[in-house]
Amino acid sequence: MHIRVAFASSSVHAAKGNCAFTNSDASVVYILTETFMPQPAPAPAILRFDVYALDLRAGELYKGGRKIKLQEQPFQILAMLLERPGEVVTREEMRERLWSGDTFVDFEHSLNTAIKKIRHALNDEAEKPRFIETLRRRGYRFAGTLTETVPSAGSSTLPPSQGSSGQTSPATSEQMPVECPDEMIGKTLVLQDESGRELVTLSIDETVLKEKQKLDAASDALGLALLFADQKLLMVSAGTRVKVLDRSPASACYEVRILEGEHTAKTALVPPHRLGEDPTKPVEK
Repeated sequence: MHIRVAFASSSVHAAKGNCAFTNSDASVVYILTETFMPQPAPAPAILRFDVYALDLRAGELYKGGRKIKLQEQPFQILAMLLERPGEVVTREEMRERLWSGDTFVDFEHSLNTAIKKIRHALNDEAEKPRFIETLRRRGYRFAGTLTETVPSAGSSTLPPSQGSSGQTSPATSEQMPVECPDEMIGKTLVLQDESGRELVTLSIDETVLKEKQKLDAASDALGLALLFADQKLLMVSAGTRVKVLDRSPASACYEVRILEGEHTAKTALVPPHRLGEDPTKPVEK
């Protein structure tokens, strides 16, 4: 607290050790107090998890730097879940925050539809959730892990962008990390194993990849077996054709769609050294 004292007369005396003031001329003494309260930390503007980033200011969802379409209401629900990771957000809390009392809509149907849109955007499944977990008759919970939060304007830790003049300008919500063009994206390649093994083990996403690395380090064969049983780890034959969909900046792996075999149409992560040109494809001259 900072105290500023203003006197109406110059003949004023202050007693030491207390706040008593006397004035021989009986003039009015004004004591003005200014209280400086500690400022709360700025709320994060960008929430990151797995390969996704949620820009709260712009109302936009990104995957690997690429914008994903998500309507306003599903976006707000996802933001509520990310604001309290690991905690249950009840259906009633969502109703009070996003549906006004004088709005006459089928709340249950609207909420269920919004959750489905979120799961579709995140490539998530209700039966085997990686991000959005349903707690029946209670609500929903974000089951993933926030990897980074970027504070709001004034304290952003996003790297500055370079303008045409070469001068740096503060990063804005529109200036998300954009991936450089990658010539492998969109190509049809084949899985390969330099050691000559016939099968290649693939993780379905970043979370599983990290868990596999942890289990490998601990030589936990049972834990790995459970991942295979849940089809979070896939055994795919070397030589299987895959289509490269995207590059994951977190793990430097490529997201691919399997085009043939037992796991046709499933997506998985593949490190670059496990991808090669299709030997059956004619060589361009």
